[in-house]
Amino acid sequence: MPRIQVIFFDFGSTLIYTKDPWEPFYKRADQAMAAVFRQAGIPFDLRWIAGKFDSFLDAYYDERGAGMIEKTTFSLLQNGLESHSAAKVPPSLVREALDALYAVTQKNWYLEDDTIPTLTALRAAGFRLGMISNTSDDDNVQQLLDRWELRPFFDAIVTSAGCGIRKPDGRIFRIALDHFNVPPEQAAMVGDTPAADILGASRMGIYSIWIIRRIQDAANDPDRAPEPQTVKPDATVGTLHEILDLPAILA
Repeated sequence: MPRIQVIFFDFGSTLIYTKDPWEPFYKRADQAMAAVFRQAGIPFDLRWIAGKFDSFLDAYYDERGAGMIEKTTFSLLQNGLESHSAAKVPPSLVREALDALYAVTQKNWYLEDDTIPTLTALRAAGFRLGMISNTSDDDNVQQLLDRWELRPFFDAIVTSAGCGIRKPDGRIFRIALDHFNVPPEQAAMVGDTPAADILGASRMGIYSIWIIRRIQDAANDPDRAPEPQTVKPDATVGTLHEILDLPAILA
């Protein structure tokens, strides 16, 4: 197998993690988003978005479902406003409201202690690094990257919200591979979700590395639950540091 040249990383629960239950954050985020519209003079009632759900983000995850096309929070919010508001809402205001929402939820994301040391060591060893992330909002990911000054480590940042395609669809991996102009067998993918990161990479012929240290957080998440019979990673690690010792990386 040719020596791996490029290593792709997932973002959430791979390089960053959450500590606290999401429900209180989601409720405060809804309030922050609604306040932006009300300040602009637009009547805003979350019930027409959330419906049977507890929050706007819960409604997004239900709307997203298991499809490969990314239905962003921006499109969900904009479409809902157009359907339920007599006033025309400019996209800039939708963006402002989402920024207010994500300013709340971002407080529940924390950087893994070994993220920067591992990325630094891989860059020093000559690897080129990229990110492939499923996300409801590209701006949210970009803001989180800048919060921890991670952007300089990555030559390409590909998000599902940015390109419209979700992992494990091979097209999002192809976009990332094309940026580096490398074949799949010269790339590796590190991620925590078997049904997205590992399956998607394996189907493309990319070396798949499953990181399992946050697996206890995935009990109710079907995307992240292990599927040993159908999804088999090429390697399994407990921490990011262990990537540096994998034979395929050392080759």
